[in-house]
Amino acid sequence: MAASVGQRCLRLQREVAPWRSGYSAQGSRLSLHHCENTALSHFLQPVRKLPLRAFSTNARKVHTAPARTLFLLRPLPFLFVTGGGYAGYRQYEKYREQELEKLGLEIPPKLAGHWEVALYKSVPTRLLSRAWGRLNQVELPHWLRRPVYSLYIWTFGVNMKEAAVEDLHHYRNLSEFFRRKLKPQARPVCCLHSVISPSDGKILNFGQVKNSEVEQVKGVTYSLESFLGPRTSVEDLPFPPAASCSSFRNQLVTQEGNELYHCVIYLAPGDYHCFHSPTDWTVSHRRHFPGSLMSVNPGMARWIKELFCHNERVVLTGDWKHGFFSLTAVGATNVGSIRIYFDRDLHTNSPRYSKGSYNDFSFVTHANKEGIPMRKGEHLGEFNLGSTIVLIFEAPKDFNFKLKAGQKIRFGEALGSL
Repeated sequence: MAASVGQRCLRLQREVAPWRSGYSAQGSRLSLHHCENTALSHFLQPVRKLPLRAFSTNARKVHTAPARTLFLLRPLPFLFVTGGGYAGYRQYEKYREQELEKLGLEIPPKLAGHWEVALYKSVPTRLLSRAWGRLNQVELPHWLRRPVYSLYIWTFGVNMKEAAVEDLHHYRNLSEFFRRKLKPQARPVCCLHSVISPSDGKILNFGQVKNSEVEQVKGVTYSLESFLGPRTSVEDLPFPPAASCSSFRNQLVTQEGNELYHCVIYLAPGDYHCFHSPTDWTVSHRRHFPGSLMSVNPGMARWIKELFCHNERVVLTGDWKHGFFSLTAVGATNVGSIRIYFDRDLHTNSPRYSKGSYNDFSFVTHANKEGIPMRKGEHLGEFNLGSTIVLIFEAPKDFNFKLKAGQKIRFGEALGSL
């Protein structure tokens, strides 16, 4: 390489000589070695300023500058562009699926990969939900309440005629508006059926629990044991299991000939956010799972397997006249606050609890050996926005659901009966 540079130097000297004035004879007697060093230094001077990266080829070792010297990527715009592109792609996929469903074609669910779930879980949804909760507690000026609440009513189709207080100025902040009570006659409780809907919402799935797997939506399941957690000790149970079997489902069934059933109800942001007792039963135990707060809308339920097992949830277990009964309130994005009226020790979406753990509380004490009795339709708890209720219960084989998947349902309407 040095020799070729020296030849170029001599050629340049011969070409430039006729136009240069004052060219001295002493300059023409420069040694070839000195000319080579000068030309090589001049050639490499701008290259030395670049951080070099070497890689090997079959011919020789080549030095190149990294791509970041050619252009600068600004992290924030890059994240917005890629994130927006991905969100747009997901919306297109959702629109295409809806169009195919209208044509009567069944679309197999496309599950998220492990990296997609991990990426979603890395978003600080718990922190964002706590910030949203703080914002909801801020008292709105009197003049601003009607425009803000009217926008929410228009966006989510809220029926304020059912509210106990229809005057929008009555609600001091968003939290009070979300947790508004209904008029007593707005939701009559069905007395003819043994199990009623505990809340307003949309039926995502229902049926028998098979092989200890529960469907969150059609074709997408989650583990029953992962969802409810390990079984409590037999001494703490108000009833003994039918037999000690390896199947977790069989551990929950307490009477011979019974089956295990489930029902999933999704509460949209515009729905009534309180939930009630779905039947006459006794609550003996509470288990709180701190977790993520990913969205639980039907689209996400079709995309992320075991979505309900990832999210924060409160599992209430006990018994009714046919055996085991449980109601689980599942948190979601901006719905970290789950309140159970008779459980003052429960604090959800708290930074003192870490993901992957759970904490238990028993309502059975020496003074109260039965637990908390609940009557059908009685107030049980509330969400701060919309979320999901999952019922898992034991019943005889002739139990029949009075439902269709995807139908809208209101609190007090029948879920099923014997």
